[in-house]
Amino acid sequence: MARAKNTKLLANIDCPGGGQVWIDGNILYIGHMRQPTGTTIVDVSDPKNPKTLARIDMPVGWHSHKVRVANGIMVVNHERQGMEGDAEFGGGLGIYDVSRPANPRLISKWRTHGKGVHRYDFDGRYAYISPTAEGYVGNIAMILDLKDPEKPEEVGRWWIPGQWQAGGEEYPWDNWTPPRCHHPLRMGDRLYVSYWHHGFFILDIADMAKPQLISAVNTSPTFPHPTHTCLPIPEPLKGRRIMVVADEDVAKLWPAAPAFTWIYDITNEHCPIPISTFQVEGLDRDGAPQPPMMGCHQPSERFKGTTIPFAWFAQGLRILDIADPFNPREVAFYEPDPPKGFELSSSNDVTIDDRGLCYLIDRQRGVDIIETSVL
Repeated sequence: MARAKNTKLLANIDCPGGGQVWIDGNILYIGHMRQPTGTTIVDVSDPKNPKTLARIDMPVGWHSHKVRVANGIMVVNHERQGMEGDAEFGGGLGIYDVSRPANPRLISKWRTHGKGVHRYDFDGRYAYISPTAEGYVGNIAMILDLKDPEKPEEVGRWWIPGQWQAGGEEYPWDNWTPPRCHHPLRMGDRLYVSYWHHGFFILDIADMAKPQLISAVNTSPTFPHPTHTCLPIPEPLKGRRIMVVADEDVAKLWPAAPAFTWIYDITNEHCPIPISTFQVEGLDRDGAPQPPMMGCHQPSERFKGTTIPFAWFAQGLRILDIADPFNPREVAFYEPDPPKGFELSSSNDVTIDDRGLCYLIDRQRGVDIIETSVL
């Protein structure tokens, strides 16, 4: 049975599992994990009675498990799954007009080399993406200008020295995991970039054509989980500038206890300092190794004040208050029942709307709409 604290389930949307959920007004956009379903658009004006408006399918061998919407424009990723399927489809970004959500219209497709785009941020003008690119090893960071969504233009790119194989850079990671830009997030003139088992990087993008490195931290040599998301907090907390860094409980370098989230003091952004961590109570089991996908995955990129919802894989929705960043507290949770046919839930992403409702998607199946008293 589902367990809850300061939360209440309002409705479940029975749909294929997915990678991301995003709200624009009263419209929910769902990016699905596996083809043939790519993106589903749902009216949640009445959150107890959600209504599906449209669905965009994907060809065999590709998925679009991420989705962002701003200013009537929807951006979805096109990323290869496996080696079979429609080779002509190609990786990149699908750019849609969703001014009428029930009738999404493809405006253009921006194509990239190789596997395609994984995660990204989108502010209505610029997209901050993690594509594979010709001549490079792994995913890099790139900025696209969508001022004219029919003709997206690359503004700038950044990579770890050694990734540009075609440029003759020496590759220094023969005994380490390949570099992979995972998730760039922008705040102001900074880009906060997670780089999987190569940690995170803070970039100055005041000049978007020439991103400049400010600092970098990598915990993977000590902790075996990849760095998933770096979420800067807009307002100072306890007089400090704060960033939440989530490690993902997959791709462990060695058997270990589940992944957790870090809180960093980035007041001196040239020297980020970890000041606290959070793990679901009892989950670490004295550090004993556990299977993957038991621990942390992803914080909501939208949050209110100091209260941040997290998708915590098998532990469902966890809501943290970081008003005291030295002592993050769990103030609510919702542990859903596993989807039919599965032993555990696999909460993959969460977002919130202006009503304070949470939308929690399971990687395997379904979206829960959850009411909480803490948002």
